[in-house]
Amino acid sequence: MSGQLTIGKLAGATGTKVETIRYYEQIGLLPAPARSASNYRTYDAAHLRRLSFIRRARDLGFSIDQVRELMGLADRRDQSCMAVDVIANQHRDAITRKIADLTALAGELDALIDSCSRNTVADCRIIEALAPSI
Repeated sequence: MSGQLTIGKLAGATGTKVETIRYYEQIGLLPAPARSASNYRTYDAAHLRRLSFIRRARDLGFSIDQVRELMGLADRRDQSCMAVDVIANQHRDAITRKIADLTALAGELDALIDSCSRNTVADCRIIEALAPSI
């Protein structure tokens, strides 16, 4: 990519909302861009690469803090990737735990659905299970 991009073009190129780009700038995840003579933000290829990295990491479910750590590590390319592996393994382990939790939740819902007599709402086991027991 050569030249400068407006925030709209950067948003389009990365599939990121303009508000999200501004947020990433605000929290320091994306460096502040230069400004044009008319005070519009102007982004370059480095911004595009960095935002693409952020986008991909967020799509994979990494938290903002994890993305910040990964970008810091990516900026030190001569370092061992062991720290990257630690972050990725922790994230994968969290995903595995969430999958187990969701699987258990699906099982509970299946049991509720199977217990439904499909008569009236007054006899509905799902509504009964959701209602507070006072």
